[in-house]
Amino acid sequence: MNEQKPPSVGKGNPHKHDTPELDEARDVERPSRDEAEEAVRTLIRWAGDEPTREGLLETPSRVVRAYEEFYQGYDISPCEYLSKTFDETEGYDEMVLLKDIRLESHCEHHMVPFIGRAHVAYLPNRRVVGISKLARVVEAFGKRLQIQEKLTAQIANTIDEVLEPRGVAVVVEAVHHCMTTRGVHKHGVSLVTSRMLGAFREDPSTRREFLSMVNHNSGDLS
Repeated sequence: MNEQKPPSVGKGNPHKHDTPELDEARDVERPSRDEAEEAVRTLIRWAGDEPTREGLLETPSRVVRAYEEFYQGYDISPCEYLSKTFDETEGYDEMVLLKDIRLESHCEHHMVPFIGRAHVAYLPNRRVVGISKLARVVEAFGKRLQIQEKLTAQIANTIDEVLEPRGVAVVVEAVHHCMTTRGVHKHGVSLVTSRMLGAFREDPSTRREFLSMVNHNSGDLS
């Protein structure tokens, strides 16, 4: 199968309806690991416990290691996942849909999880990308402090700008623990967001086909 590298990001896609906002990972001056662990000890004391007691002695280092995993998306460029494409498709130009991609992210307002799934589709324009790369794009943006609306747009905008397909559609469904474990304590509710670009935005029948495929035998959010 022939591999083809897409044109550089930013050349523009005639099928998109506006200029997307791409990866916003910023270079920040990060504190040292020791400073991060001391910050955790401060929070433990603020919560009312003693970080020097046996059960909490290793908690600061565990928390810092967990944060490295939770927020590894800041060290990843999602665009790079889409850099390798394939043009031997025998003229395939129908929808490509990857459903029920597990999503784990953290709310930037309370730094607690929101967990759910993403459905990502595009209409190829002469080339396709490996399906695992779509899941990796979702994961890369998810492993950052986020709000779901922005996360949904970032996924769709990146695929649209890099692959330049005829259309992109993204739906994200998630349960937000900032609502279920604190605040209003509303269980059994989920947030659904969508981003439609190109043919999915302009053609109602294409949009309906996508939504029908998404809603067919979708799994449980948990």
